[in-house]
Amino acid sequence: MTDHTVHLKLRQQTLAQDAGGHAIWQAVASTHALPAAKTALLLCDVWDSHWCRGARERLNAMIPRMNAVVQAARQKSIQIIHAPSGTIDVYTDTPARQRVLGVPPIGPPLPLAHDDPPLPIDDSDGGSDTGEKPGQRPWRRQHAGIEIDQSVDGISDDGLEVYSLMQAGGIEHLLIAGVHTNMCILNRSFAIKQMVRWGVDVMLVRDLTDSMYNPAMRPYVEHDTGTQLVIGYIEKFWCPTIHSGDLLA
Repeated sequence: MTDHTVHLKLRQQTLAQDAGGHAIWQAVASTHALPAAKTALLLCDVWDSHWCRGARERLNAMIPRMNAVVQAARQKSIQIIHAPSGTIDVYTDTPARQRVLGVPPIGPPLPLAHDDPPLPIDDSDGGSDTGEKPGQRPWRRQHAGIEIDQSVDGISDDGLEVYSLMQAGGIEHLLIAGVHTNMCILNRSFAIKQMVRWGVDVMLVRDLTDSMYNPAMRPYVEHDTGTQLVIGYIEKFWCPTIHSGDLLA
């Protein structure tokens, strides 16, 4: 198998001072070269449906590029992990699911202490921008537009399983794409907050994600602006972000 190096342009934000001594948030860019064999790409909750029409529309628009990124990453020998929460039973007998189940559990370290500031948006109403209220969960599996390669991919929605798979495979870097930025992307057991606390090197693919945010709620901005605020929050307090173009290069 060919060894690949993935060149990623990371973006973070740090608190600094301008020339006049005023506190500002400053974007900091850096370039990292990661061994593909030590890197995984996880797709968080890329479901086949959603109770919110707006969420469905935005995800459907992302799917072609997301699938292209998955294929490009796989060709570089990046481990692909599909994590469509709550639908894993559908995949029980598949090779990709059995691949994860076949890995002996590896206990994670004690969680690192980490500040957890409040989000910059109010999503307490469920975050629909198309009028629906949270209700039944219509998702049944991962979106059909994302290819699963049963010969090499993994399927799990459990943080300990994902951590064990990474440790067993010598994977040190985790890229995360999917939905929703202010909810599952941050809070699932396999997602940003938990992995950061376990000492995993995590990066968010910032153009392959979407938030659950209703512009009628604080801070009263357009939906896309709300999503960018959450991405900025992650860059400030949790982990760097990358652009999907780095993986397609």
